[in-house]
Amino acid sequence: MKHCFYLLFIFCFGVASGQKASEKKANSLFEKREYVAAAKMYEEVKENQNVLQNLGDSYYNNSQMIDATRVYGKLFLTYKDSLKPEVYFRYAHALLGIADYAKADDYMGQYLKYNVNTVKFIANLNTNVPYNYVIQPMAKNTSNGDFGISFYGDKVAFASLRNGESKAYGWNDRPYLDLFSGEVDSKGQLVKVEPFPKEINTKTHESNATFSSDGKIMYFNRTGDKKVAVGEDKFASVKIFKAEFKDGKWENVSVVPFSSDTYSTEHPVLSKDGKKLYFSSDMPGSIGSFDIYVVDVNEDGTFGTPQNMGNTINTIHREQFPFISDDGTILYFASDGHQGMGGLDIFMSKSYSGVFAKPLNLGETINSNMDDFGYVVDEKKNTGYLASNRKGGDNLYSFTRKENEDRYIVEGDVKDKNTQALLPGTQVTLYDENDKLVGQMIVGATADYTFNTEPNKKYRIEAARDFYIPHSEEFTTNEDGKMRYTIELFMECYDDAEEIITRRQDGKVQIVLENIYFDLNKWDIKPEAASVLNVLLDLLKKYPEMEVELGAHTDSRASNMYNMILSNKRAAATLDYLVKNGIQRKRLQSKGYGEEMPLIKCGDAKPCTEQEHSINRRCEFIILK
Repeated sequence: MKHCFYLLFIFCFGVASGQKASEKKANSLFEKREYVAAAKMYEEVKENQNVLQNLGDSYYNNSQMIDATRVYGKLFLTYKDSLKPEVYFRYAHALLGIADYAKADDYMGQYLKYNVNTVKFIANLNTNVPYNYVIQPMAKNTSNGDFGISFYGDKVAFASLRNGESKAYGWNDRPYLDLFSGEVDSKGQLVKVEPFPKEINTKTHESNATFSSDGKIMYFNRTGDKKVAVGEDKFASVKIFKAEFKDGKWENVSVVPFSSDTYSTEHPVLSKDGKKLYFSSDMPGSIGSFDIYVVDVNEDGTFGTPQNMGNTINTIHREQFPFISDDGTILYFASDGHQGMGGLDIFMSKSYSGVFAKPLNLGETINSNMDDFGYVVDEKKNTGYLASNRKGGDNLYSFTRKENEDRYIVEGDVKDKNTQALLPGTQVTLYDENDKLVGQMIVGATADYTFNTEPNKKYRIEAARDFYIPHSEEFTTNEDGKMRYTIELFMECYDDAEEIITRRQDGKVQIVLENIYFDLNKWDIKPEAASVLNVLLDLLKKYPEMEVELGAHTDSRASNMYNMILSNKRAAATLDYLVKNGIQRKRLQSKGYGEEMPLIKCGDAKPCTEQEHSINRRCEFIILK
């Protein structure tokens, strides 16, 4: 059963058996949401766009994703250019339902107008979700159609198709839903299951009960007792009813005032203090097909005005089955509008100062590529229940959850400060508050890094790269560790940061200083040379990771051998000066080039002037890293 229409129940009267197949009759069944009979008849008529789309939707609405993808595939093959965007959305979810992620991402990307990568999304969740789950079915019989479970004192209450005597419902050709109570044994199995009395269960659908802390008030869903035309559609809406437990029985069963014949109000859940009722509805003003709402419950039992929980929680698609934590700070709900793994997924949103944050998908240990919904949890015991149709029909599952140790994460990427270009090949290092190495990596083509951390600790993360100024950031993990710390490391290259540093045409990065002059045939550092080297000295102290080559050059007078020896002595003297003034020798290299690399070439045809010879007698400072 597709849960966008879960409890959008209608009374259906036509049956396709015994009728001669025709598109008109199939359309009539489809419009009445008799999807099983409609699909059977559509399969027998000539294919066209209407037939294929309605047939695909019939399978989709009953979560028959193999058949849905088969039919949607034919539809897109022939009629792709004339299809509405929502058909792309349904086809993508149907493909997710059969785990064809690549094709699903393609169609979802066309629908959303941006790239989608489900495999990467799921992998990222593994280090992001606060808990990992272990789940198991709550009943051996997987055809009961159980869902919508809630805590009911020491028991549980849930909706089920177990009433085999009930009239078949045309949507899925199954019995109408009733409410049941039961106990959960030590193995997580439902036992001592009993239906609620006739004051609650009627000939139509009942489901999704929620109870006050003292068990004296119950809210639940019931299908309306009449069909109403809304636009071109005609249906019986789903309403929220309230009942009171007095003298051992349920009485005063009445519909809440914000329910209506023209829209549905579904899946009520009462806050622990009984002051707020959360529910899902497609009432006017909704963002999408169904949104999560909250309404105040006054002390006298009256209600405030329902408030839409806004577009952080709600999307243009389905948000349903809310559940609120005991302290009211965490909202759990099901959605197919936020990115997920297929069908409805379970999400959580944490409230900060009364504002709910962006929802987080609870990950692949609890969500599947089919519908997962109706999550309830005992946060003190870290146990709870949910419903899923991952094995076919709707079934209840119990779960235990444990903290996800991999969620303590720092991640980010490395970029050039000025150009914003990614910097692959950068070394990123993480240190703890005692400056102890925690982790180190060289970032790849996407320049992103990830490190595991621990809660309540201080860290320093540092990026280092040749020809760039090292950059570091300090951060402290929060007390519960349920956040990922995303830190972008913006690095600045030396030639952007300093005017006296330039990148030459040959690619070398040079520190441009005034020329250092040596007396003829001498290599000692004169006071004029020392003043220039002091500028280099300050630069090396400013950037303690910088390494420099000190290259000495001579003019072309005297022999090659003499000039090579002289230039090596001058380069070594320059290095010694810097070392004596506090620069580590390992950061420096000295090299004499003699007359091999003149800036101005001299020869017999064009002898150099004295000034040109002095230009060739120089020291160059090349940054090595």
